[in-house]
Amino acid sequence: MGKQQIVEYFEEVEASREYSGYFCSIPEAISIVVLGSMCGLRNISQIHQWAESDKVSEFLKEEFGIEHIPCYYWLLSLLKLIKPESLNKCLMKWAESILPKERKGLTISLDGKTVRSTCKMESYDSPLHIISAQISELGITFASKSVEGKSNEIPAVQQLIGELDIQECMVVADALNCQRETAETIVRGKGDYLLDAKGNQPVLEREIREYVQDESLRKTMDRKSVTEKSRDRIERRTAYTTTDVGWLLGKEKWKNLCCIGAIKTEFERKGTKTEEWHYYISSRDLTALELLHHARMEWAVESMHWILDVHFSEDFCRIVNRTIQQNLNMLRKFALSLIKQFKTASNSKRPLSQIMFNCLLDPSVISHILEN
Repeated sequence: MGKQQIVEYFEEVEASREYSGYFCSIPEAISIVVLGSMCGLRNISQIHQWAESDKVSEFLKEEFGIEHIPCYYWLLSLLKLIKPESLNKCLMKWAESILPKERKGLTISLDGKTVRSTCKMESYDSPLHIISAQISELGITFASKSVEGKSNEIPAVQQLIGELDIQECMVVADALNCQRETAETIVRGKGDYLLDAKGNQPVLEREIREYVQDESLRKTMDRKSVTEKSRDRIERRTAYTTTDVGWLLGKEKWKNLCCIGAIKTEFERKGTKTEEWHYYISSRDLTALELLHHARMEWAVESMHWILDVHFSEDFCRIVNRTIQQNLNMLRKFALSLIKQFKTASNSKRPLSQIMFNCLLDPSVISHILEN
């Protein structure tokens, strides 16, 4: 997305009521929030103060045609007017436009996040819970969907999958979403699934565990190990896969199930060793190396949620309006997607926080990222 396109791109976003205009339009307000978020600014107050500064306001005028900066309260009002569904569709269209034609190796990771600051707000009947679908290898958020509390995540994930173009992609999800209906929805969309079989599917987990923990059977499985070291911590992950699933109790209930697998993770730190096992089902014939890759990609969306919490302090956002909270969540994820796309294209080794800080110190870096 070029710097000249960003304001124009959001012209497609719809308002919840008729908007007669002001000296700052909704697309310009969205652009200000996105650009400020690219600088790592945590809230609307910081973004407004940044945009009002002489250097930045001149930059916004020259580079993006934003002639006037709205006051803090009007900026909030404009964000409140935006229909979250319309904004989500606009961002989905952007993600689709940069996806490669060949998608078979791509992983779409799904996970939900509760905005903790909404848990005790009287204006919320239930905490705001937002589900994100991320194209993990590219670090791009594909789509978002809000639900009334975490208890409604399962049907919402299924609905979100049905709205996405997942053809040839591997869809991964945590144990909560290891559901037969979810698997069927993924296959119906011509994608493949990799689901973590855990506590909510106790029979399935037990069956796979007993197979994998049988040493004679485990020797027949494809096996691959990787080891990572980080300071005084050593992590070793060993994956096992097999297409020998004819014996699996209830196999026919899982659409196109053709592969089971397991990952043993061993941790060593200061002489202390621990280990844990995860068990998986998949509709694709996976090698152990492929299982390691796609399972690792599931962490990408969790990492993005961690950035929203730690860097943007989303769990401490005190805005009581649900629409603004939803829109801010999507725009922050969009800003992260732009930076990650830049990192991939430029093969940059700098951490996200450093790139965002560079944007804050020198606005011209923003233009460079958008033009990359």
